[in-house]
Amino acid sequence: MLPKFVRDLGLRLARSDLLAFLEENEERLLKLVHEELDELDRRLPEEQAFIDIRLAELGEELTRAILRALKRFLREY
Repeated sequence: MLPKFVRDLGLRLARSDLLAFLEENEERLLKLVHEELDELDRRLPEEQAFIDIRLAELGEELTRAILRALKRFLREY
């Protein structure tokens, strides 16, 4: 694993390429996010999702689903 400063420098240098990469693969990424959110929907009890919405916790779970999709996308690419 690279030291943080080297990794961050590399990310800054590759930013435009990463943006192009994400734009080129947006549909695949959206498909993975959709699958992760479907999984989240299966895990959350229905009564919790509709009656006792806790926005901070829901936001955290949605963010985790999106991050899982991003990680999965990078592993599968």
